[in-house]
Amino acid sequence: MREKELRLALVCYGGISLAVYMHGITKEIWRLARASAAFHADEAPASGSQGVYHALLQEIEDDSGLRLRVLIDIIAGASAGGINGVFLGQAISTGQSLEPLTKLWLDSADVEALIDPLQAPKTRFSKMWAMPLTWMAARRSGTSVDALVEPETRAEVHAKLSHFIRSRWFEPPFGGELFTGLLLDALDAMAASDRGSRLLPPGQPLDLFVTMTDFRGHPETLRLNSPPEVIETEHRLIASYGDRGEARDTLAHPAELTYAARATSSFPGAFPPFTVAELDAVLRKRQVDWPGRMAFLERTLPRHTAANAAESAVLIDGSVLANAPFKPAMDALRERPARREIDRRFVYIDPQPGVKIHFGDTDTATPGFFQTIIGAVSELPRQQPIRDNLDAIAEKSRRIESMRSIISGIRGEVEAAVESLFDYTLFLDSPTPARLATWRTKAQNAAAKAAGYSYAAYGRLKLSGVVAGIAQLLYQAGDEPGPERWQQIRVAVNAAVSLRGFDEMSSSFSGGASKETIAFLRSYDLGFRIRRLRLLARRLSGLEADHEDTDLAPIREAIYLSLADYLECKRTEKHAHLRKDVRLMRGEAGPLLDKLAQSMNLKGLDTATEERLATALDGLERDVKRPILLTYLGFPYFDVATLPLLQGEGLDEFDPIKVDRIAPDDARAIRAGGAAATLKGIQFNTFGAFFSRAYRENDYLWGRLHGAERMIDITVSTLDAGATVAPARIAAIKRAAFHAILDEEAGKLTAIPELIASIRREIG
Repeated sequence: MREKELRLALVCYGGISLAVYMHGITKEIWRLARASAAFHADEAPASGSQGVYHALLQEIEDDSGLRLRVLIDIIAGASAGGINGVFLGQAISTGQSLEPLTKLWLDSADVEALIDPLQAPKTRFSKMWAMPLTWMAARRSGTSVDALVEPETRAEVHAKLSHFIRSRWFEPPFGGELFTGLLLDALDAMAASDRGSRLLPPGQPLDLFVTMTDFRGHPETLRLNSPPEVIETEHRLIASYGDRGEARDTLAHPAELTYAARATSSFPGAFPPFTVAELDAVLRKRQVDWPGRMAFLERTLPRHTAANAAESAVLIDGSVLANAPFKPAMDALRERPARREIDRRFVYIDPQPGVKIHFGDTDTATPGFFQTIIGAVSELPRQQPIRDNLDAIAEKSRRIESMRSIISGIRGEVEAAVESLFDYTLFLDSPTPARLATWRTKAQNAAAKAAGYSYAAYGRLKLSGVVAGIAQLLYQAGDEPGPERWQQIRVAVNAAVSLRGFDEMSSSFSGGASKETIAFLRSYDLGFRIRRLRLLARRLSGLEADHEDTDLAPIREAIYLSLADYLECKRTEKHAHLRKDVRLMRGEAGPLLDKLAQSMNLKGLDTATEERLATALDGLERDVKRPILLTYLGFPYFDVATLPLLQGEGLDEFDPIKVDRIAPDDARAIRAGGAAATLKGIQFNTFGAFFSRAYRENDYLWGRLHGAERMIDITVSTLDAGATVAPARIAAIKRAAFHAILDEEAGKLTAIPELIASIRREIG
């Protein structure tokens, strides 16, 4: 049985009241993850759409021999997407239920529940002159909105819109403390819900990133040639959370999760800006302690804390400057373990793709003075395209494809070189750990000699990468944020390496690397080991197709267990015991390097790896054992050819990263037309769902249906070309999921019975 992980990195956009729609999507993704966990634990399938996903995973295994595991290990969100990301992360990390969050959205995401009592109109006669504005705003929605809901909903929308517009002007209508309390209530309800198991395997970390905007900004130092440094004001902030791959009662203290959810969704003009003082006030009223408060503020607001200004920091909506937070999600790939084959996906949830900025009567009209100003300060930053993010992912994937092409092209020559080095008798004997170590050293020396003068350039690039990796590990262990500290550590490590003679690298014709340099690489060159096992895993995947009757599970397990050990060395937590030493280090870094070498223990990991590989290879037939050995021993040849292409960084995941989108435009199985044909939250500049429970029920239901459709598409797309599922069968699976969702929600969504009946007819 071949195993593969479909790893999802979710990027959740902002969308104001479309948060309800996104909750429906994330809830369906959560249900797929739960179905996967139950499937791999050999538990009975649950009811509803979760049961449909369980059956799909079983069908994939029965038909293609692929045991697929679906994991969500990275979440990044902004604004409304940030709120959903926080609660989804809590559910994945703890095994808690997302069901209580549905109640929050349907019951409390309403203008009547969110309007601050101090801002509400005092009487029904308050600002009567504003009533025409209410009618105008309602009329803009036309009959398309009214046609999608029950007739009595129209009166509800008009009344709530009137109440909203007649609230006090020049003050945010929604209550900050009120919303903070609702978020805490939702977290408490989740904690009190029935809890299952953590939805990630032990050791597989979950990382959550939530963007927010520092309204006043904080100083950051930039290094230049002249002047030597300048001070820039930075407004972007990211709150990050992680569980280190451990089962916990909570991903973080409820106050810390509320901090991120409230700050990221502080939409300008609707909510007051968020401050720590607001959260402190709510916690005092509830008599809730927050023991890790100062440590959290130091980590989240390091510049403000250093200036004793964390309490006065003013935070507003995270989507103002970073509505599509791809970068932190991409950075998190560096510390991912790997225990089996991986299909890495970046999945971004965009509730209203292709939105245009609507200022002026026509698209062709030249914007006027005020239109230009308003668009620049409010709309343009929120609608920036994600081309730069996708280009970065595509470029990384292109380099991976180029590397794979090069490796495929030179494989024959490399295998011939290794065969001539050892003669064919090598492959007649069983490899032992001692033999593997000896053969590996001999092959590495031969590769250096064959590289000629290019080996010096390769060696320098390799050394630079190792030094950068050491600096990064120490920087993360020290946990002193800021580019200045990173640069100090890098300079100190460079000086220590040079002082100890670790950087003597020349061409193979003039002696190659010195003994000191070789010893240094054996102690610190983590990237080389990871790249070698990644290549070995890739070679094994290719062999599996040609040897379906051969049990390759032992060698696969040996490769991925070893790879997991090396990847663990990249984890910040492994070297956390060095924090004090790093913080005290201001000059000579040599003693700290010695401690880091002991912490990494690469030589011990090498021995364990070769023991595993030797044991697993011993049970293989010669026609399978031979290419695996040739790849392992021939890796130095491959590395010399490909490392310059990778610009010295290496790759944590050997396969290209794929990007998928979940949006109304992409889910057409039930109804075409995108957001305009399905969602009501898009009305009133995406505030629409705040004005009617029927609107929220509508958007939540479509979120679940669209999420189910797209997740089935994404799951099926992980299959190899020869194991595809017939389109008619995919359509049948989707219909089963749709009906299961409608059956689950029919008794709960009481404001939209006609919509549910209509969707049933459309599904067929």
